[in-house]
Amino acid sequence: MFIVDTDVHNYWSSAEVLLPYLEPYWRDFLVRGEKPGPAGSFPHGHRPWLHPEGFSRHDIRPQTEEDNYLIMREKHLDLYDIDVAILTADEPLEASTLANYHYANALVKAYNDYMIDWWLPKDRRFKGSIIISPTDPHGAAAEIRRLGAHKDIVQVLASHGSQRPYGDPFYHPIFEACAEVGLPFAIHFGGQGGVNHNAIASGPTTYYWETHALLSQPAMTHVVSMISNGVFEKYPDLYFVVIECGVSWVPSLMWRLDANFKALRKETPWLKMLPSEYCRRNIRFSTQPLEQLQNVRHLWETLEHMDGQNTLLFASDYPHWDFDAPTNIHIPPAWRDKVMGLNALEVYKRIEAPAASARVA
Repeated sequence: MFIVDTDVHNYWSSAEVLLPYLEPYWRDFLVRGEKPGPAGSFPHGHRPWLHPEGFSRHDIRPQTEEDNYLIMREKHLDLYDIDVAILTADEPLEASTLANYHYANALVKAYNDYMIDWWLPKDRRFKGSIIISPTDPHGAAAEIRRLGAHKDIVQVLASHGSQRPYGDPFYHPIFEACAEVGLPFAIHFGGQGGVNHNAIASGPTTYYWETHALLSQPAMTHVVSMISNGVFEKYPDLYFVVIECGVSWVPSLMWRLDANFKALRKETPWLKMLPSEYCRRNIRFSTQPLEQLQNVRHLWETLEHMDGQNTLLFASDYPHWDFDAPTNIHIPPAWRDKVMGLNALEVYKRIEAPAASARVA
């Protein structure tokens, strides 16, 4: 089976790997400036909660920088015969929490160069994500245009913690750049804290597990905002990928949106289709974390209402604590070829289809 893992976190041992990629002024900022943790920590706005176990699996404890790749190769890429692994970074997503967007831009730019230099050449299976800081949409657009033509870059990625819903015209320069270079725009759970203090609807949460259970809230807001603000009329070929935000909420949200749109569509005359039709055409959702039900058929019935066979993309979230192995994804057996890999070929145009087809055959 052809497997595309759309959420593989490439860790580092220290944020100081970015030093060679920073201009002297920002290098001094990172070395001498205030940290949220010990030396080598990545700058970010403090979260109100802390993970009680650390974010990574306990069996993955790299001792050197090279271990980050070697352990991934042994315990994930080779073990599960992954064909394509889309790198989604980790701490760099937190740059979106910083008030100083100049610093945030410098940090994500340094990460992108480090990822291209250090990670992509290590394994033919790797594809990269351009990390952006959405607090400065024009700076983000410049970064997308700077690297968007790279043959192994397959998407633009931001945190789902943000200052505004992503459909807001404030962010449209990002989508214009994505459309220009032909890359999907993806959001990943994270980036709460700092300037993104409203990431959870009613206010800050207290515990990590409480926050994780509510990870769908910001995603729901972004999905509705992207549709209602006409992003997919303005950029009809743009794919919006929602990573690590759950999926079972999608059908009920679309039912409500369609009903409200039919009654109140005069507010948004630029929309030509039902919200659920934009969702099926332009939005894709990663499987991890797939909701865990005692009777899995109840989940499958829900997923059928979002056309899950065509809208779901496999994700493992390696090496995080709630990692999903490719052998343990609870989807209908008839969907596996599409969800595990073939659906990704429609979204990530630079993944080579001929190799995929040969593998499936």
